[in-house]
Amino acid sequence: MASNRTFQAPKGTRDFYPPRMAIRRHIESAWHGASVDSGFEEIEGPMFESLELYTVKSGPEIVSQLFSFRRDGGDDDYAMRPEFTPTLARMAAAKGKSLSIPTKWYAIPAHFRAERPQRGRLREHNQWNVDLIGTTGASADIEVISTALLGLERLGLTPDDVKVRLSHRTSVANILGALGVGEEQLGPAFQLLDRRDKMDDAEFRSRAAELGLDQDGVSRFDAAARSTASMSAPLSDLADGLGVPIAALEDLSMLREGIDAAGLADWCVFDIGIVRGLAYYTGMVFEIFETSGVERAVAGGGRYDRLIELFGGPSLPACGFGMGDVVLELVLAEKGLLGDDDGEAFMPRPDVFAVSTCEEADPFVEGLLVSLRRSGLHARRSYKSTRNVGKLLSDAGKCGSRTALILDQGAAEGVVSLKDLEGGDQVTLPVDELADTIHQLVRKRDQACDS
Repeated sequence: MASNRTFQAPKGTRDFYPPRMAIRRHIESAWHGASVDSGFEEIEGPMFESLELYTVKSGPEIVSQLFSFRRDGGDDDYAMRPEFTPTLARMAAAKGKSLSIPTKWYAIPAHFRAERPQRGRLREHNQWNVDLIGTTGASADIEVISTALLGLERLGLTPDDVKVRLSHRTSVANILGALGVGEEQLGPAFQLLDRRDKMDDAEFRSRAAELGLDQDGVSRFDAAARSTASMSAPLSDLADGLGVPIAALEDLSMLREGIDAAGLADWCVFDIGIVRGLAYYTGMVFEIFETSGVERAVAGGGRYDRLIELFGGPSLPACGFGMGDVVLELVLAEKGLLGDDDGEAFMPRPDVFAVSTCEEADPFVEGLLVSLRRSGLHARRSYKSTRNVGKLLSDAGKCGSRTALILDQGAAEGVVSLKDLEGGDQVTLPVDELADTIHQLVRKRDQACDS
């Protein structure tokens, strides 16, 4: 008996109907291409891990943010992965000393967070993760950043749309020390800097005072938290503005040299307030923000030189980033880079669409489609019962097919008609010439689009 109950997707998740799925694949294609072209190799891990894998890195307080479970009758606790870095570190640790140096891995897995859903933040999302293991120095950091920017650039974004807010935790620690923050307070100070945009000025200054700073120190800390500098400005100006010696910014200087050499200066700014509050970051850190409207973080990452060791592996330097698809899709849509047809522009276009104009031709349709597909063509057909050629060709046009294969009484003798739906020409030809003719027409169209 049919139920009157209706079912909806779980809160904070998404259904991907074909046009929406086409947008997702469009984004992922740019991610895949940027990764491979930058020399990274794809990996994947399980969608759930031992719960301890996450508490080792983030502490027991993270459990409330996870979808965790224990199998009925089992003794082990698991959690749906909220991020990929612990899985990556576990996989690298498992390889141990057999891991090639450097190792360049990327992944585009699904992640899950048991948080309150809001615009730009869901309980399930897909994320591009890129990690370079085994190499130190600014050149490795720049390679990771350049890969992120290559993916964004291929999606149509420019330096006017997004900016890399770049910093270095060692330089920030030097600055904080010069302001009077004791070494034992660096952790809380980093966490406060990381939350600077999530609290009002009064609360921020009150929390800064708890670090042991006097009134002048609080004012300087507040100014430092909001200090930025373009790649073209002398670092001495930034040092003077912060009231610290230029030597305190040595790591930023090396980063800038790498950024300049890579031709990425237009994409980047220094931002002393970027520290990435997670304790496992050890050096360079960055976040990529859109620059218009309400500024939103599109990606974030940095260097984590001790994380693999934490998971039982060898001591290996590493750096990487994560870029989620939820905020990125919003940014691309708002900038008109996903079209105005809800993803239809990214749907795959058939090379040929077969229609039958009479019953005598019906038995030949499926065989021809199989043959055309085996030749490497994207071939579809009409399932309408009508014999009206105009209506059938309308179906072909709606799905964006390049050509229409028209079968009539001549199909029994091995003769069909092929109509170019873009140019309008129509020819009659033997079936054994059909695949080659369509291939030639498709190549000609593609060459015209590329030129």
